[in-house]
Amino acid sequence: MARSNFYSGGGLDRAELLRRDPAWITLAIRTGRLRLVPVWRNHNLVSNPEAPRPLFLDSLDQMERLLASGHEPFLLGHREEVTFAALDLSQYDDPSDVTVIEALGEANFEDLRRVGPLLDRWEGSLLAYARGLCWWHQRHGYCGVCGSPTRSENAGHQRRCTNEGCSALHFPRTDPAVIMLVHDGERCVLGRQQAWPSGMHSTLAGFVEPGESLEEAVAREVFEEVGLAVSDVVYHSSQPWPFPSSIMLGFFARTNEHTLKIDPNELESAAWFTRDELLNAPEDDTLRLPRRDSIARHLVTSWLNDDF
Repeated sequence: MARSNFYSGGGLDRAELLRRDPAWITLAIRTGRLRLVPVWRNHNLVSNPEAPRPLFLDSLDQMERLLASGHEPFLLGHREEVTFAALDLSQYDDPSDVTVIEALGEANFEDLRRVGPLLDRWEGSLLAYARGLCWWHQRHGYCGVCGSPTRSENAGHQRRCTNEGCSALHFPRTDPAVIMLVHDGERCVLGRQQAWPSGMHSTLAGFVEPGESLEEAVAREVFEEVGLAVSDVVYHSSQPWPFPSSIMLGFFARTNEHTLKIDPNELESAAWFTRDELLNAPEDDTLRLPRRDSIARHLVTSWLNDDF
């Protein structure tokens, strides 16, 4: 059964063919259907942060002024005949220095990790895409092969080394990480890290290493973090997680072992929980479940409902 997590499933046509047309931005402006999605130092522009809605730059005057000052939009795609493009404003020490932002009135650049759960799925997926693509550009201004500056191409979906003797191409990267709910049929394991909010527990997770399969990564991470051997590793779903550039690959894994051997370098604590304990979690400093926009929460909910 297909499952969709938050920050995905927004219904955006990524318009790969349009990226090849260097005149795409001119065409989009002429149609009057271009919306620029501003990003400032990994923060997205929204209205009132207590009830946020994404804010876009859509007036011809705004866009012409920004493009004339050297700003380069990165094409995101189409939805309902509207073209969306990310616009990175991170070069400004203060985003209020950008006159067109100041003119929007009640607008704030907010961390998507804070406002994401308050957004619609479509809005969250669009802002996550813009944030992730801008982050990649910020960190690939120089060639990893020869160290020369790189330039954006393909409407922002690749960078090329400007050294003609090198000309290496660089593409947006996504770091794969496995995230898994370990269970014995009746109970599941949740752990917590010291940096998390008080009481928060979540599923185990870790990055995939070179030369290993996803299933091997699940088994290795579980054993490293809590000392359990697992079997029956079953895929559940995935989630883009642009904090800063991961793709979370969700799994269930079964174990017949019960003694936890916690690695203190990985976790502050870990414990077994029954379904009743999680269904009655007080959501306070004693026990909080993972945030609602995360695949971790989706895994827990699916386990509680025997939907896996």
